[in-house]
Amino acid sequence: MQLENSFSVGAPPDRVFAYLLDVNKIVGCVPGAELSEVVDPNTFKGKVKVKVGPITVAYNGTAKIADRNDSDRTATLEAEGRETTGPGSARAKAHMSVLPEGAGSVVKIVTDYSVAGRVAQFGRGVMEDVSRRIVNDMAACIKSNVEAGEPAAGGAEGPGASAVTAAAQVGPAAAKPVNAFGLLFSVLWSRVRAVFSRGSA
Repeated sequence: MQLENSFSVGAPPDRVFAYLLDVNKIVGCVPGAELSEVVDPNTFKGKVKVKVGPITVAYNGTAKIADRNDSDRTATLEAEGRETTGPGSARAKAHMSVLPEGAGSVVKIVTDYSVAGRVAQFGRGVMEDVSRRIVNDMAACIKSNVEAGEPAAGGAEGPGASAVTAAAQVGPAAAKPVNAFGLLFSVLWSRVRAVFSRGSA
């Protein structure tokens, strides 16, 4: 299943790109997400609790930056996770790009994902709606923080070793149920997904 999302941010592309790859910042913008471990600058472990329809599902997962091009401001994130109390799993691969848009930027995310278990029963329509909601929540949080001038922990160079230090200082965000199914990226991340999310079909 593939989803496409985009949102605008009133800040320069380089600053937006660095912020999006700073897991310590982004995890705070993913509803229900909690960062548990920074394995290395490109690999992260975490948890996400999600409400889909009448059920709430919690996942433990790992996300990694599989590919990154700073000059083009593109990155590919891969995430997979398993339900903490059931056999369900999910897997996601998100390609993210940050492009100039007037005086600001536009973030585009294309996510391919598959799910198995209880959430799979809700079908594509519900999953698209849920994904759209979480991307909207993430976008509002990212826009607010970046436009306010909050720097990424790694500055223009992205996560790096400073991400490990920041993780120890910041600690995990409180996980809470949400009316969205985080992929991402996603987060996203990828989500982002966020990021830590959900394994294989």
